[in-house]
Amino acid sequence: MFLNRKLSTVISRDTNPYRNIAMEAYLLFKVQPGECILYLWQNRRTVVIGRNQNAWKECKIRELERDGGDVARRLSGGGAVFHDLGNLNFTFLVRKEDYDIDRQSEVILRALLKYHIHAERTGRNDMVVDGKKFSGNAFYQTGDFCYHHGTLLIDVDRENMTRYLQVSQEKLKSKGVDSVRSRVTNLLPYAPEITIAGMQEALIWAAEQVYESPSEPLEESRLDEGEIRRLEQHFASDEWKYGRKIPFQKRMEKRYPWGEAEVLMEVCAGRIQSIRVYSDALDVDLIRRLEEKLPGCFYRAEVFAAAIAAIPAESELQEQMKRDITALIWDFI
Repeated sequence: MFLNRKLSTVISRDTNPYRNIAMEAYLLFKVQPGECILYLWQNRRTVVIGRNQNAWKECKIRELERDGGDVARRLSGGGAVFHDLGNLNFTFLVRKEDYDIDRQSEVILRALLKYHIHAERTGRNDMVVDGKKFSGNAFYQTGDFCYHHGTLLIDVDRENMTRYLQVSQEKLKSKGVDSVRSRVTNLLPYAPEITIAGMQEALIWAAEQVYESPSEPLEESRLDEGEIRRLEQHFASDEWKYGRKIPFQKRMEKRYPWGEAEVLMEVCAGRIQSIRVYSDALDVDLIRRLEEKLPGCFYRAEVFAAAIAAIPAESELQEQMKRDITALIWDFI
C-alpha cells in the first residue's frame, strides 16, 4: 500500500475565481512524486462551469454579472456549480501513481466526523448527508498529473444558487454538457458550530490521519508569481470562458405593433455564426441589414445593442424596430 511521503497544504486567502483556478492549474504541474498537495480555496459569488459546458445554457450570465458575480470555466468536466463565501473548495493534487479517490474522499468524510456529521459518497461524483448533496466532485488528468476537487456547501446562499443556475425555459438547443440538478443542503444545519476556518483545520487534520504524514505549508519558493498571473489572465479571458467551440441555437420571438419578430441565431465559440430574422413587417430593408450586420458579433447583449445602434435608420418606424429588436435580444440573453 502506498504511503504518502509528503503532504503539503495551500490555503488561498484570495477570493478571485480566476486567481484560484490559476493557482490550481499551476500546482497541478508542480506536485512531486510521492506528494499530495491539499489546496483549500474560496470564490466570491461565481458560477463555475465544466470544461465542455455551454455558459449561456448553464448560467444567467447577465443577471450574475449585474449583481457583481463572475463566470469561470474550469479544466475538469462535470456540471455547473455556484460558489460564494459560504462554500469551501478542496483540491487534492497528486501524480498519477499516487491518485486514490477512496483515500482522497476519506479525508472529507473523516473531517466531517469531527462535527459528528455522518456523510457518504454516492457514485463517483457526489457526497451526501441524509440523501442530500453537499459536495459535488470533479476530476482532471493530463499526462502523469491529476487532481480531484469539489465543493463543501457550509452556508451557501441557496436562493442565489437557484437564481443564477436556473436554466431558463427559452428555446435553446446546445451540444454542450448539461448539469444534473439534485437536492442540495448546507452542512450548517447539521453542525451549527461549523465554520470555514474550522473546516479547513479539520481537513488538514484528517489528511494527516489518512495519509499518515504530517503536513507542511507549501514552500513559497515553489510558487512563480509571474506564471500564476499569466494563468490567471488566461482563465479570466473571454476566449476561455465563452470561446469553447460548443455550437448552439437561440430562438427569440415577440409581436409588436409593426409586426412579429422571430430571431434565430447560430452561435459557436462565443460568436454569432449566422442570424435570421423572420418577420411579417412591411419594412424589409432593416431586417436585411440586421442579418448582414450581426454575424461575427460576440454573443453579449451590449455588443448586439451597439451593433444595431450603428445601423442607420431611414424612418421613425425603423428606429422603433431597432429599439424593439434590441430590447428583445437584451431580454433573452
